[in-house]
Parts: sequence; structure tokens; C-alpha cells
Amino acid sequence: MSHPLSVTSSAANGGNPAGSADSVSEHIAAATAHSAHNYKPLPVVLAEGEGAWVTDVTGRRYLDFLAGYSALNFGHRNPELLGAAQRQLERLTLTSRAFHNDQFAPYVRALARLVGKDQVLPMNTGVEAVESAIKVARKWGYEVKGVPEGAATIVVAGGNFHGRTTTVISFSQDADAYTGFGPYTPGFRVVPYGDADAVAEAIDETTAAVLVEPIQGEAGVVVPPTDYLPRLRDLCDQRRILLIADEVQSGLGRTGTVLACEHAGIEADAYVLGKALGGGILPVSAVVADSDVLGVLQPGQHGSTFGGNPLACAVGREVVRLLEEGPYLADARRLGEKLHARVQGFLGRGLVAVRGLGPWAGLDVDPALATGRQLCERLAERGVLVKDTHGSTIRLSPPLTLSAEDLDWGLDQIESVLTELAR
Repeated sequence: MSHPLSVTSSAANGGNPAGSADSVSEHIAAATAHSAHNYKPLPVVLAEGEGAWVTDVTGRRYLDFLAGYSALNFGHRNPELLGAAQRQLERLTLTSRAFHNDQFAPYVRALARLVGKDQVLPMNTGVEAVESAIKVARKWGYEVKGVPEGAATIVVAGGNFHGRTTTVISFSQDADAYTGFGPYTPGFRVVPYGDADAVAEAIDETTAAVLVEPIQGEAGVVVPPTDYLPRLRDLCDQRRILLIADEVQSGLGRTGTVLACEHAGIEADAYVLGKALGGGILPVSAVVADSDVLGVLQPGQHGSTFGGNPLACAVGREVVRLLEEGPYLADARRLGEKLHARVQGFLGRGLVAVRGLGPWAGLDVDPALATGRQLCERLAERGVLVKDTHGSTIRLSPPLTLSAEDLDWGLDQIESVLTELAR
């Protein structure tokens, strides 16, 4: 492992010599002046990446402990994924769904097989797939369950994060995402996450679906009680309701299994997938379900110009192959065991709570010591990139390609910063 503070000979700008601190500040100033302020990134300007490591415009290297919120599960510039993309780039990139392309059928067949369903609705971003699942659930409610037209409701969990479109923020409890964007879309009932009794109370004859994250990522990698998802499955079966699992962050290897629902021993009626499905190369998402659910859609009722494009399908096929044939799931389980064994030791030494599953963790910093943002800034100074959420929480979601040695080095930096803060 190269030391993260080492400088490469050619970092940025298409292989030009490494830049300077001035180039970093100039880039940040220009970005601040000319882009909408919908993000507050750390003051790092990245130019290259490989595996679990990224390099900034000055040539400084950092260990990526975020992996694009799980979009980079297979690491930066994964050679197999890049190869699949490059081969397709040289052939055909977009047709729209007005025509078939030779990558589409193999892709949807492979993804359906991986998830154990028989149909796929290809989209682009995660929130597009969530919106698609909502539309499908409502239509299923009207046409299959017999809910009166215009009356369908969906039960959702408090603390959720399903994206930031107008419909989705209508059932968000995040004030930053919600405030100032009304009027809001009706038809959603929000109940506490992890509380199956509250879900049961919210269900009535208008309920078409329960939409839930098996593990809540943005909320701080919150793992529900072990009986929560099985009870939701039973409730949905008893009341003839769709159970929709948003696995955009938790799916495709993040928890050491293809789907996080597997840990609870349940199968959802529909899965929402995204992020890692595009291999960190382009946005790819999907709703995956059986034909008795997705079959409610007819031509013209839903679509996407880019959804199911040949490039996306080629990359998605390779993602499926990597999960089926590669070492990633086993590697994720080993990394997860090691990660959680280490971070549990930080409790009472700067951390007040630790949660997670697999190589995915939410760490609550003692607010008397620092905010999550301050901890992230200190870690960036030490060459580790993570992201904060909700004040005093940071999330760890490193690439599944991370070596055990690099994992230990990154955790050493967290431990050192916590020790410094506690002095």
C-alpha cells in the first residue's frame, strides 16, 4: 500500500503534472460561484481513482471509505466493468426503447435471475426507480386489489431516504429535503421505522404497498429489529399488499449478500435497485418484480429514453456476472466482520453508538467532541474520505474491493482522530 500522502507524477487534467494547493482553491471557488449550492462537499478535488484509492489534483492520495454511497461497490475503474463499457462504447450506446438492442434481453434476463423474479423495469437513477415502483404499486392497487381510483395509499417508514423528487420528499422527515418545496403529494402514511405494529395500524382497504429500506442508509445505517421485515412480510400477505424493498444502497453486495432482505429470510414483492448496478460508471437503476406486479404496465404508461440503453445494459450485465461469479460477496462478509470488530472497540472512546451490517457502518460521534462534519474534515487531512449525516453521524461504506490491510489503515486513522478529539 502506498502512503496516502505520497504525490503521483501525473494526477489530473488528462495526465498533466500534478497541480497545487492554489489549483484546489481555484477549483472550489469556481464551483461555488457557478454551481447550485445543493451540496457542501469536503474541500478535496479528485482527479483519478483506482480500486479503493483516489488521487486529487495535487497528486495526494486518499482512501475512499464512502464508495459513492455504494455506487462504487466494485471499486474505482474496475477493469472488468471498464472493459464491458469500452466494448459497448465502440458499438452502440443509445437506441431509446423505440427499438430493441442486443444487450437488453440478456441484461433483464440476468438481473431477474439474480434477484429471483421474472421481470425488470429499467430506469436510470435510484429515485426514478422509486418513483416507478410507486406508480406500479398504485396501478396494481387499482387494477388487481380493487382500491377505488385515486384513493391508493402507501405506508412508508420515518427517517426514510428514497431520493429528492417532489413526490418522494412528500413523505420525507428530513427538513432540508422537505421544507420549501410544497405543495406535497398525498397518499403516503409515515410510521416509525422498525415498528411493525405501527405499520399494521396504518394499513386499511386503500393500502396498496409498504415501501421500506431493509437498512436505512442516509439515516445513519440503521438496522431494524430482527423480526421487523418478517412481520412486514406477514402483514402484506395477510392484507394483500405489496412489500417493496428499496435496496438502492443496501443491495448488490453491500451487506455481503445480493439483497439485504436475505438476512431477514424474506422476499419482497418488488425490489428497487440502483447505484452499484451502474458499476460506478453511469446511472443505472431498475424495479425488479414478478409479472403479476410489473404486468400492470402497458405500452405508453411509463418509460424512459435512457432506461435500458445498450451501454447501461452492458455494464449491468457485467455487474450481475461479478456478483454471481466473483469473490465480492465473500469479501464483503469478511470485511464486514473485521470492520465491526474494530469499530465496536471505539465505543466510549469518542463514539456513542455503532450500527451496521457487512462493510457498512454508521458511527455516532460524541457531540461534545465534534460534529460529523468536523470528524470528516480531520479524516480527510489524514487521507481518508467519509461523509457525515444528521449532525454527529458518519457513514462508512468502502468498496468491496478494499484489502484487509487498507481497511485496518483507514480504521487506524479514525481511531487516531477520535483519540485526539478526546484529549
